[in-house]
Amino acid sequence: MRDFVRFCLRVLLRLMKASYVIQFDEKELPKKGVYVSNHVSYLDPILLFAFLPGNPIFALHGQLHRRKWIRFLMKTADVILFNPIEPMDIKDLIGKVEEGRLCVIFAEGRMTENGGLMKIYEAPGLVADKADAPLIPIWIAGPQYSYFSRTKGKIPHRLHPKMRVTVGKPRPFKLKDNLRRQRDHISGEVYLILREMHFESMYNPNISLFAQLMKTAKIHSKRGWIKRPYFVEDIQRIPNTYKDIIIKSFIFGKNFQKKTIPGEHVGLLMPNAIASVCAFFGLSAYDRIPVMINFSTGAANMISMCRTAVVKTVITSRTFIKNGNFEELVTALKEEGIKIIFLEDLRKEVKLRHKIGGLIRYKLKRVPHKEGANKKAVILFTSGSEGAPKAVVLSHANIISNVKQIASIETLNLNDVLFNALPMFHSFGLTVGTLFPLFEGGRLFLYPSPLHYRVVAELAYELGVTVMFATDTFFRGYGKIAHPFDFHNMRFMFGGAEAVKTDTRNLWMERLGVQLLEGYGATECSPVISANNRVFNRYGSIGKLMPAIQHKIVPVEGIDKGGELCIKGPNIMLGYILPDNPGLLRPLEDGWYNTGDVVDIDEIGFLYIKDRIKRFAKIGGEMVSLAAVENAIRATYVADGEDFAYGVVSVPHESKGEQIVLVSNNKNVKSETIHEYIKKNGISELFLPRRIIYRENLPLFATGKMDNVTLKKQVIDELNNSATAA
Repeated sequence: MRDFVRFCLRVLLRLMKASYVIQFDEKELPKKGVYVSNHVSYLDPILLFAFLPGNPIFALHGQLHRRKWIRFLMKTADVILFNPIEPMDIKDLIGKVEEGRLCVIFAEGRMTENGGLMKIYEAPGLVADKADAPLIPIWIAGPQYSYFSRTKGKIPHRLHPKMRVTVGKPRPFKLKDNLRRQRDHISGEVYLILREMHFESMYNPNISLFAQLMKTAKIHSKRGWIKRPYFVEDIQRIPNTYKDIIIKSFIFGKNFQKKTIPGEHVGLLMPNAIASVCAFFGLSAYDRIPVMINFSTGAANMISMCRTAVVKTVITSRTFIKNGNFEELVTALKEEGIKIIFLEDLRKEVKLRHKIGGLIRYKLKRVPHKEGANKKAVILFTSGSEGAPKAVVLSHANIISNVKQIASIETLNLNDVLFNALPMFHSFGLTVGTLFPLFEGGRLFLYPSPLHYRVVAELAYELGVTVMFATDTFFRGYGKIAHPFDFHNMRFMFGGAEAVKTDTRNLWMERLGVQLLEGYGATECSPVISANNRVFNRYGSIGKLMPAIQHKIVPVEGIDKGGELCIKGPNIMLGYILPDNPGLLRPLEDGWYNTGDVVDIDEIGFLYIKDRIKRFAKIGGEMVSLAAVENAIRATYVADGEDFAYGVVSVPHESKGEQIVLVSNNKNVKSETIHEYIKKNGISELFLPRRIIYRENLPLFATGKMDNVTLKKQVIDELNNSATAA
């Protein structure tokens, strides 16, 4: 009878567009084990009862068990009422598994209200650990879009969404003795397993960026039968729907197709604006590679970027060129033989037939290039923290994998408004600030400059911003000037590109009541490598590695604890294009990327950055962290406030190898005061700067991060000039 009921349910569910994938041979199914699943709708136990192999016990919490129709459809299944925080319920389930049974537990206990993972209970991990049974992860996707879910108002619902049950390979789950009593660790381990399943089920390595945009639009572009919500807005305050963005991208793309050749590297010199987004997708849709030109580095560097990436055409805006005073740059680009396309001129060429053509392509869901995989998607440039900027080539799979990695730790919904003021030529601003909300169905507001602190805070209040990404420098500026109510809707915010200081985090928590989380990344990694989130968060750490990222720690001479972080994964770049070999892609060796950062990893996977390898000074054979020196100096002058800048660099020394030089705009800095602090706190005197230079302005990147390469060059030049004069 049970098999007949399951057969009938499978037929019915397949008619409702349900599918089932198992990632191992069913003959290898263990005799005892714990199926652990996410929980997105009332249909979940029915789906699992119909499709799961074996004869598992279903441990259902009261939210499901009280539903008569669920109990009726599962009358032939072994169902027990289960409370994940009740010790006796857990003990009884352990006993059943020890006897040789499989069981199903919904790790979250209750249904999700945002479509993603919520609180994870330790019950599945405890049962697997105590019963010496493997965990078999399950990811259910699709029912959250149905009327059987509890995500109304946050995720668009429809009558028959596609549903997919993915069953992962069994994996042993045995806790270390020193962690056995840590309940948070048990639930954290289960969370990481489900997070991996979440990523694997969402990530399609073969889809292109434009195809992913079309796929998202199919899900999110409508509410009900008619209403089309607005998703993208900029300072022009003319909101756009997904339909608007896609049609404009088709129109732009067809025009670019006539003026360029397939696979050509095309420069994009634009601020954060809807036109930039449409130009980006227009190029991508027709197999042109956008080259995001960093306009904050000066004309010489921008021309160098175009040479490195072999850019023959640059797309820009007359208004942007005028407002940014880039007229001389345009002249210099033309002298290099580079063709300039102004979007204002392009708009004049757009006729009614072009608009109709764009609309028809949108209606037909026509994607010129559906497959992305390891094809070039975009070219960005390193910030220059290791010398001259290099071109970083990212594929479609790189960017989409990183978006899905981010989505596996934090989800967006229809009520979210993501404010992005980070420039799109920066990987943080492009992938995280722009493509993440566009591909995950959150509303996006684009602002051209992160430096307008008061305007940003006011817009956050007006728009009801719920999600934000920025650097520590900008967050500190917003936090100081904002009214305590400006960010009252904030759900989560992440700092990256530079370390988030304790003072900044405390400022936001104490003054504005917002928790500031920290992440870590690099342009070469699309960019996010690791991050904290609201489930696991440790102050001082950069969180845990993103799903599907392998890592190894390479020892560094002179550093006892930790080493250089090397990583490999789907988000790691295709390779570099170096200035001395324009246009030639240099791939990574075996796919491993050496971050150049010295990190330490604790017993449960949190990463802590000690410093960059190039940010160490070797004095008398001893390795000294320049970041640690900077922290000591900031602590010395903490009473002077956070407005002062402190740059610490190492320069050659004739006898000791290297010496530390401090550059600051704080006139109170004195060697005697620093020495007194170092001595009082038991810090080695190797941390004492041998030279102190006062300078009103220190070089910064567009992100607000210290430009240590330029600073070091300036210091060396100043010291050489002083020596020559002497």
